Amino acid sequence: MKNSKLIEALNNCVAHCNYCADACLDEDNLKMMVTCIRTDRACAEICNATAALLAFDHASAKAMVEQCRAICKECAEECEKHDSQHCKDCAEACKKCAEACEAYLS
Repeated sequence: MKNSKLIEALNNCVAHCNYCADACLDEDNLKMMVTCIRTDRACAEICNATAALLAFDHASAKAMVEQCRAICKECAEECEKHDSQHCKDCAEACKKCAEACEAYLS
């Protein structure tokens, strides 16, 4: 498949973001995790949609990849603010996804 490496990074990011958002719900200070949860959810949604567009190389894929790169960076920055391992893992997946988006765009 033409864009398989990026699609793989996107799907990995979706999995980590969904896991992180769910795990954040179990944190003691849930109020502190609200932005993280919302950012995780947004990142997972755009990564999922971008992967779908790339699977059939839709004309708007480049614009989606650009937006995806931005939200992945935002999500990584948010997750890095927290000490939980799920947040650290999510931040790493988001960084790798942003790098894969960058490689696609260059």
